[in-house]
Amino acid sequence: MNTFPCTQCGACCRHVNLSELTVYLDRGDGICHYYDSDKNLCSIYENRPEICRVEDYYKKYLQDQYTWNKFVELNLIACKQLVDLD
Repeated sequence: MNTFPCTQCGACCRHVNLSELTVYLDRGDGICHYYDSDKNLCSIYENRPEICRVEDYYKKYLQDQYTWNKFVELNLIACKQLVDLD
């Protein structure tokens, strides 16, 4: 399994309100409490929530439903949709 090809654009961090899995991270404007907009990075990256740990989340919850390649394909589609919202 390769690592997820994240571009670190921050789109997923700026739209946490759009998923039931991440809405609890919303600071009230759709943006994650831990998103540092000045640096375009997570301020708690090493200690980020499980849902934000793509490979770990896949292994724990989704590997029985999707191949890694299919999971990456679906997530890249979601990533593009989030980028298009910005």
